[in-house]
Order: sequence, then structure tokens, then C-alpha cells
Amino acid sequence: MLPAKAISVLPGLLLSITVAAVAVGLEKIEAYYTGEAWLEGLVLAILLGTAVRTFLQPGEKYNCGIHFSAKMLLEIAVVLLGASISASAVVAAGPPLILGIAGVVVVAIIFSYGLGRLMRLPHKMAVLVACGNSICGNSAIAAAAPVIGADSDDVAASIAFTAILGVVVVLCLPFLVPLLDLSDTQYGILAGLTVYAVPQVLAATAPVALISVQLGTLVKLVRVLMLGPVILTLALLAGSKTPGEKLKLHHLVPWFIVGFLVMMALRSFHLIPEVALPGIQSVSIVLTIISMAALGLGVDVRSVAQAGGRVTLVAIFSLVVLGIISLGLIKFLGIS
Repeated sequence: MLPAKAISVLPGLLLSITVAAVAVGLEKIEAYYTGEAWLEGLVLAILLGTAVRTFLQPGEKYNCGIHFSAKMLLEIAVVLLGASISASAVVAAGPPLILGIAGVVVVAIIFSYGLGRLMRLPHKMAVLVACGNSICGNSAIAAAAPVIGADSDDVAASIAFTAILGVVVVLCLPFLVPLLDLSDTQYGILAGLTVYAVPQVLAATAPVALISVQLGTLVKLVRVLMLGPVILTLALLAGSKTPGEKLKLHHLVPWFIVGFLVMMALRSFHLIPEVALPGIQSVSIVLTIISMAALGLGVDVRSVAQAGGRVTLVAIFSLVVLGIISLGLIKFLGIS
């Protein structure tokens, strides 16, 4: 016999898995007929989950499982994400470029957050948009959300708009090569600094040159590497705002952030077998898609719609500034 708590989780968990499975199926159909999955399964999962919540309105018995899927599964996915990052490739890029990428991420986060607050976005949504824009899009938003206590509406709105912008960037960025007279090396670094997700970096650089693909991927991995320190900083800042309570270590540093850093260290020291890495990455992706479906199932469409215009403007302006800063770094380092 299953414990009562496990039984209470099952309806919402199964609903989340079903929505996620449909989203992945739609992504494959989309790729089959168009040759490219313009909307990833993760984004489709949010949209489908939101549609189910809006039109079918699942009852109370689903809430426990939906909450479990949106929180616990997401945290496990973040831990597994650490196994995809190795410090060795980062070190090979050279200190100036590494420090420059870190600087770009920090400046972009500060600017994006400040712009979000200036546009009167709520604090938590401004943080999510800033992290997603500056680090690695959906993954950064998903990782930051549980640390700052963001609700489903904030997460869904942030991911939806950064995902749409991510597709636009992939399509438009190659046109900057002739427009700005960029070399293949310069373009690869620019793509790594501005495109949200690693697969999108590949899509944005593949039409240009192999060296663009290689450099773009490497720079992107350095940006992803910033996820750990940024999330840890957010956890410390969130903890410091708790008045009249002695904060414990697990309050300051959530368990899944520790897990993320441990997995990254294990990968860096080659303690995770190479044969296991694809499986770990696949599990992380599956859990993330299920958690995004659950987030969609908890979304109030009206709240997302109310914030949509402002979120879009903040994301667009932040992305433009990120591109300008990135070009400035390329020129400053004398990369040709």
C-alpha cells in the first residue's frame, strides 16, 4: 500500500506527466513537418498546462501533485544540470575571456533587474527575467524560481517571453555577420554571449562556420557556469531578508544548489562516467519539462496577461543591451 501522501500526489503528478508527454509529441510533430522545433517541448508544456488550467480547471485533488511536480522535480532537475558542466573546458578559454564573460553576466543582470523595476515589474519577476536574459534562459529562470520563492505566474510569464525571444535571436543573429562585418570567431563569441540555450547556440552558429559553433558553445558553457554563483548569491540575499530569525545553512543554501555544485565538481574531476552523462542530461530534461507542465497547470492567465507587455519590453531592451555589452567585450579584448 502506498502512503497517503504519495497517493495524494499521484493525480497531479500523472496530469503533469501527461501534459509534458503531449508537449514533447507536439515538438516532434513540429520538427517533422517544418524541419525545426521552433517551440521547444518545455515552452509547449507551459502553454498546454496553462490551457488545461484555463479551460478544464482541474479540481483540488490535483493540487498536491501539481505542486510536487513544479517544485521537487524541478529541484532534482537543477541538481542533474550540474553534471553537464565541466570546469576544464572553461579554463581552456583563457582568463581574460572568462573574466569578461563573467563581467558581462553580472552587468547584464544588474541592468535587466534595474530596468525591470523601473518598468514596475514585481521584484521576483524582475529577478527571473534578469537571470533568464543574462545566463541561460529557461534553465536559469527554473533554477532561480525556487530560491526566491517565485510563483507559477511569474515563472511562466518569464519563460514564455524569453523563449519566444530566444527563437527570434536564433533567426536574426546570423544577419549581423555581414551587417557588422564580424569574423567567424567574433560571431561565435557574440552568439555564446547572447543566445539563451546551448541548442540555440548551435542553431545560430551552424549556418556560419565550425569555429563559430565551437567558440559559441564554449562561451555559452561559461555563462551557464555562472548559474551556480548567481543562484547562491540570490539564496544568500533572500535569506538575509528574513527578520528576527537565525538563519540556518539549509535556509541560506538550498539543498539543490549544493547538489548542483557537487555534480559540477564530480564532472570536472571526471568522477562521473562519460557513458552516464547523456542519460543524466536526458533525465534532467524530462524532469524539467514535467515541472514546466506543472507550472503551467498552476498559472492564472489573467496575471500573466497583465504583466505580459512590461515583461516583453524589459526582455527586449535587456537583450539589446546584452548584445551591445558583448560586442564591447569583443572589441576590448581585441578578438579578430
